[in-house]
Amino acid sequence: MAKNKTEETAVSVIDFINTFVEDEAKRKDAFELVKIMQDVTGFEPKMWGPSIIGFGSYHYKYASGHEGDAPLAGFSPRKAAISLYVYLSEENREDLLSKLGKHRAAKGCIYIKKLSDINVEILKEMTSASVEYLQKLYPSK
Repeated sequence: MAKNKTEETAVSVIDFINTFVEDEAKRKDAFELVKIMQDVTGFEPKMWGPSIIGFGSYHYKYASGHEGDAPLAGFSPRKAAISLYVYLSEENREDLLSKLGKHRAAKGCIYIKKLSDINVEILKEMTSASVEYLQKLYPSK
């Protein structure tokens, strides 16, 4: 079985943002996203792999036998866009995305250029829904 690439690390989130997020506006947005997601989730930010800032964690196990840990919600301030990692149930995903603001969505994440392009209250709702959905889907034992 292949080893997971995205695991929690001991790297400082603040150091990561200050060192690797070169664009000043994106760095400011990253610090604001840390505050928002920490307030909503109640979890401290942790680095997952080399570039994902995650909040909380859950353990998943697929029918295939593949298993691992992942953050309940998170983001990555990449050069091209900020990737938001929030996991939503099918019944509320489209509704929330339609209210989010300027974004591009893929199956596993949502891309935004800057925080001012989106409705932060909807992001908060999505973050909270992600935590609730994943904790229900993969309850702690």
